[in-house]
Order: sequence, then C-alpha cells, then structure tokens
Amino acid sequence: MQDWDLASVGLVLIGSSITVAGTIIGVMLLGVRIVSAPFLLLTTAMLIVMSAGLIVFSMPRESPQQ
Repeated sequence: MQDWDLASVGLVLIGSSITVAGTIIGVMLLGVRIVSAPFLLLTTAMLIVMSAGLIVFSMPRESPQQ
C-alpha cells in the first residue's frame, strides 16, 4: 500500500470540504437556521483553496523534453 503524500492529503481534504459545504448549503435551503453557517462556509472555502494549492505545489516539476 502506498504512503500518503501531500497530493493525496490535498485530494481528500478538498473532497471532504466540498461535501461539507454542499451539505451546509443544502440544509440552509431546506429552511434550517444555522447560526454559524457563514463561518463554516468561509472555513470550507479556505480549506478548498489551501488544499488546491497543496495539490498544485506537491506535483513534481518536470523539465521539458528536447
């Protein structure tokens, strides 16, 4: 089994953050009042951006073939 690298952690983090944000938005659309919803959505947005950066910067850079 492979070890967890930064790209794998970033993919799991971005997937779970998108799922949580969608769940919060869905519950709000159903009419349930969540007091901390803006804070939670801002937190998930920050996690999505940070994990996307983690994925981009963890990819190995290859030199162009000549």
